[in-house]
Amino acid sequence: MARVLEVCVDSVESAQCAARGGATRLELCADLIVGGTSPDEDLFRMVRERVELPIRVLLRPRFGDFLYSDEEYELLQRQVRRFRALGADGVVIGMLRPDGTLDEARMARLIALADGIGVTLHRAFDVCRNSFEALETARRLGVDTILTSGQQASCVKGAALLRELVAAANGQPQILVGAGVNAQVIRTLQPQTGADAFHLSAKRTLDSGMVFRRAGVPMGLPGISEFTLWRCDENAVREARSTLDALCGG
Repeated sequence: MARVLEVCVDSVESAQCAARGGATRLELCADLIVGGTSPDEDLFRMVRERVELPIRVLLRPRFGDFLYSDEEYELLQRQVRRFRALGADGVVIGMLRPDGTLDEARMARLIALADGIGVTLHRAFDVCRNSFEALETARRLGVDTILTSGQQASCVKGAALLRELVAAANGQPQILVGAGVNAQVIRTLQPQTGADAFHLSAKRTLDSGMVFRRAGVPMGLPGISEFTLWRCDENAVREARSTLDALCGG
């Protein structure tokens, strides 16, 4: 498979920065600050209008674990249908059973609804019971990409398992390395693991333009400022792309 530099974005502005920086593909989500949830339909439309890159859509009904209720599963089915109809190039999905194995039957249904567009197994893989068992299940399902940190908090810590997964997968599915990726990490991990696909958000923080700031009225998660914005850093993407190209043959 071709090498991939996928950038995860949750805004039109970040999508445009990622494209200018040289991303080869976008993962579109909402709420990146909590690991990403399913995006709004109009956000997808706006990104599609303004950016000429393949877009895979993260489908995650909430933050937290990957054991979903019947209602959440129904929502995921509706979202696969909707984003496929809107022209998504792929979906990013994952479901677990209580015992930590992939929910093969439910994932098979979602993949059938995707009807031929790309399918990434997201980092539900990183909290599954057995990574190699999950790899074989994903292959059997027809998943073309697995996003993983090597079942660690960061891909650097997961380097040993990533190397084994890349070898075991042999490109089917493609192992997409994520969690803490930047140019330096690519420079270190690509030779160690043999991976040719990396996933990053390249995020930087911007200060809000608000002058008047009401203190003591938080709107979201404790400890997160309402006046800090996350955006993709175009230069960080450009450096990562240059590094990946140099290591994988230009």
